[in-house]
Amino acid sequence: MKKSTVKKLTALFVSLLLVFGLASCGGNGDSEESTVVPSSENTSEAASKSGGAGTGKTLVVYYSATGNTEEVAGFIAKATNGDTFELVPKEPYSDDDLNWTDDKSRVVREHENPDERDIELTKTTVDDWESYDTVFIGYPIWWGIAAWPVDGFVKANDFTGKNVIPFCTSASSGLGDSGKLLEDQAGTGNWMEGERFSSGVSETEVQAWVNGLNL
Repeated sequence: MKKSTVKKLTALFVSLLLVFGLASCGGNGDSEESTVVPSSENTSEAASKSGGAGTGKTLVVYYSATGNTEEVAGFIAKATNGDTFELVPKEPYSDDDLNWTDDKSRVVREHENPDERDIELTKTTVDDWESYDTVFIGYPIWWGIAAWPVDGFVKANDFTGKNVIPFCTSASSGLGDSGKLLEDQAGTGNWMEGERFSSGVSETEVQAWVNGLNL
């Protein structure tokens, strides 16, 4: 075979390798971005804890109507070095929707009509769900129970092998049976006793509660 022919074949072979290499690098460009917000732990620590079940990772799931539950969720995530996952209704609640003193508001209508409490969320599944051993679930208290946007997440996931700890925020109502009712909906998981926090609770108070759980 002539040298010129060999050179042409070699060049063609190298070009094909480059084409396939570029294609494989660009294959994941359209993947959906996770809504899990990682903790502030450094990358090396996160990598060492990113295996399967039994890694000791913590996830703080929450629905926050006015920002109070979100603040507590942030305190818990900081205290546990955990990740956070916000539950977001596809049809967000406006301030008028949340006005429980208005008989025509959305929350009053949903409260009086349980069939309307099946609130669709933008996302109910968590990336790498199997790696979390402990899951906190936070919500405001509505009429003595967990705010119903949380229900869709609880029903959509398998909590087998996980410690699940409910927490709520409320101006006056206690935790009540809200955690037990969520446990009944889930049907799986080791559900622990939860805690109620008032608006304006300090980070120190939340951290003390977390430390007392001995996780």
